[in-house]
Amino acid sequence: MPTNDGVPDTLKTMAGIIWRVLVVLAGLAVLVTIMGRIFPVVFALFFAMLVTAWTMPVMNLLKKFLPKPIAMVLALLAIGAAIIAIMAVVISSSIHEGPKLVLAIQSGFTDIEGWLKTGPLQYTDTQVANLLDQAKSAGTTVAKGVLGDALSALGSVGTLIIAASVFIFGVLFFLLTPGKVWDWIISWIPKTAQRQIDTSGRIAWDSISGYTRGIVIVAFCDALLVFIGLLILQVPLAPALAAVVFIGAFIPVIGAPIATFFAAIVALAERGPIIALLVVVLTVIVGSFDGDVLQPLVMGKAVNLHPLAIVIAIAAGSIALGIVGALIAVPIAGAIYGVAKYLTNRDPEHPYLPASSPPAPS
Repeated sequence: MPTNDGVPDTLKTMAGIIWRVLVVLAGLAVLVTIMGRIFPVVFALFFAMLVTAWTMPVMNLLKKFLPKPIAMVLALLAIGAAIIAIMAVVISSSIHEGPKLVLAIQSGFTDIEGWLKTGPLQYTDTQVANLLDQAKSAGTTVAKGVLGDALSALGSVGTLIIAASVFIFGVLFFLLTPGKVWDWIISWIPKTAQRQIDTSGRIAWDSISGYTRGIVIVAFCDALLVFIGLLILQVPLAPALAAVVFIGAFIPVIGAPIATFFAAIVALAERGPIIALLVVVLTVIVGSFDGDVLQPLVMGKAVNLHPLAIVIAIAAGSIALGIVGALIAVPIAGAIYGVAKYLTNRDPEHPYLPASSPPAPS
């Protein structure tokens, strides 16, 4: 029913929601602008959080038998050794089989070009040339984007030293005194909002850390499954293709299928169209196993997002920050979603208690 001023209550409610959303978006825009100014420091802190998430479980295990500083050092060495081992396998596969992989992919594209001309589509040489030009242009754009992101992230030598210092000290303090760091941050929050901010921060951290640990396991399993499938189908260059899938799997939903596309191209060139079709089927099977079994089992509720929401988050992150944005978009989106569920009282595990409510009985 309209009120005395003639404005319907529904319109007033919608207007109230809209202006509050606009205020929140304006605040986020200001925050993003500030973070963009100090992006190397923000990225260093975020990467320090990721390393902390990987290291913390190992350190907690070692802490049962060793002093905390020694446990931290050994845990960091173990995680560092694991990262170096994985990178060594990926780089070794790329060096030894990279040239063959490039030739096989080129041969596969040549086969596709021939099929476009002689197959049911009956493309002319001009149409095929236009398609190839568009593909090369897109590839060049992506390559420049990735290279530009890497160069902008590194910046000058001074910026790199500052970011490295922030990263090192961030990891040390996050591992040794995480409670003191967080309590100091909360102490600057008004007392009426401390409980909500504290819970929101812990939910966000659980989401980011759970995703960070889980995505490594998911990427390894995806690469292993593709490697086994390619060996069964007798597709050449299986180790190099599995390494490509491992790297691609760090971008959820779309990364591994896109990486496996190159395996299909190699299979087309080396083993024919039937094996290439079977590789496409393998991609579908691995993708379904990833989304329906691996991610729910490994990550649990860390990133409880719909696949469409994940794709949108990756697209938005790519537009904003390029390849770096694509890599960090999903854990950030998962954290935001978890906090939003809590603040709207839709999370049964973390019931929202307004500041005016009396504390729950212990």
